[in-house]
Amino acid sequence: MTPPRRPKPGRRRGPPPGRRPGPPSGGRERRRPEGNAGGARRRSGPAGALGGEQVEGRQAVRALLVAGRRRVKDLWLAEDLDQASIVSDIVELATELRVPVRRVSRAELEDEARSDAPQGVLAHAAPLPEVDFDTLCAPDPATGARPFLVVLDGVTDPQNVGAILRTAECAGATGAVLPRHRAAHVTPTVAKAASGAVEHLPMAVVAGLPAALARARELGVWAVGLDAAADTSLFDLPFTGEGVALVLGAEGRGLGRLTRARCDLTVSIPLRGALPSLNVSAAAALACFELARRRPL
Repeated sequence: MTPPRRPKPGRRRGPPPGRRPGPPSGGRERRRPEGNAGGARRRSGPAGALGGEQVEGRQAVRALLVAGRRRVKDLWLAEDLDQASIVSDIVELATELRVPVRRVSRAELEDEARSDAPQGVLAHAAPLPEVDFDTLCAPDPATGARPFLVVLDGVTDPQNVGAILRTAECAGATGAVLPRHRAAHVTPTVAKAASGAVEHLPMAVVAGLPAALARARELGVWAVGLDAAADTSLFDLPFTGEGVALVLGAEGRGLGRLTRARCDLTVSIPLRGALPSLNVSAAAALACFELARRRPL
C-alpha cells in the first residue's frame, strides 16, 4: 500500500475546526468502491467477512429468496420494470417470505446499485455466513464424501470470482476458500455473476493461503495448483478420489510463490493455439469438471 503523502508545511490536516467534511465538488458524494480488491481493509471476524449484503440482478435475487439461508431485509424494484415471469416469481417469493417490497424510480435504484446492470432488481440481506475452514476440509458427515474445494489466490476481478463460484457449484464442489486480503469477496457484481451459487456453496475466509493449505494437508486434503508452467497435464492428474483443493491464481501473476510451494502438485492445461493462456474462469471450468469427472459419484 502506498504510504500517505506528507502535508506541505503550513497546510492544515482535515477540515477547519467546527466544519464537517463535505462531499466532493459537485455537491454529491461519490459512490463507494464495490469490492475490497487490492488489500482494502475489512472488518476482522466472521460477521460480514464474506460480504453479500447487497444482491443485484434477477437470477441472483431469485436464488437468494429461494435458498432461504439468510434474512432478506427488503427488495427494491424499478417502477418501470417489465412483467417478465422471473420478476413475477421474485415478487411472489418476497410476498410469501414477508419481505418488504419497495417500488422506486429507475434512477434511484441504479444510484443504489453497485454493479453495472442490476436489471431493475436488488435486495438487501444479512451477510453470507462464513464456514470454518476445518469444517470444509472434513468429509461429509452424512455420506463420507471427501471434500472438493476451490481456492482463489489473489483473484481480484469480481466477474471472474463470480464465474468461478458458479462453475464450482455446478461441478459439485463442496466449498470455496478466499483469502481475507488482496482478493475480491462477495460484492454485488460477484453475486450477480455467480447467478445464485453464493447461496449454495459454503465458503471460508482465511488469513493466509499457504498456512491454510498446510492445514488442509494435515486434514487429508491435497492441494492441486493450476500453473501454466507445470510439466504435468491436468488430464494426467493422478487422482483417485481423495480430498482435493484446486488452487487458482490471478490472471497475469498466477499462483503466489508461497502458495505454489504449498501445493502438493501443480498441473497445466495443454494449449494448442497461438495464445499463451486462458482466462482464469475458463481455466477453472476445465479443471473443476475434470476433477468432477474423476471423483466417485
